[in-house]
Amino acid sequence: MRALIFENKVVDVVETEFEVHPSMSWMDCSDECKAGEWELVDGTLQVIPEPEDTRTWLEFRKADYPTIEECVHAILDDDLDALQVLRQAVKDKYPKE
Repeated sequence: MRALIFENKVVDVVETEFEVHPSMSWMDCSDECKAGEWELVDGTLQVIPEPEDTRTWLEFRKADYPTIEECVHAILDDDLDALQVLRQAVKDKYPKE
């Protein structure tokens, strides 16, 4: 297989190379190589590592808490117990560090 490289990223993988702009280049790659998932590092093709998740417990909680609309509906429907159960589940899932 041949990997098409542009700005040190694999942008295409094909069996037969074709003419490309001088800003791009071709190199041999394994069958596992995929466009958008591999990059060229020091002359070697490597999988692009997944970025580390740096969100805090508070950011996770904010994303999972019931929405304002859900809270208003719970208040108006006199269903605060169910709302508290949902909130506690989020707190249990993402405890303070």
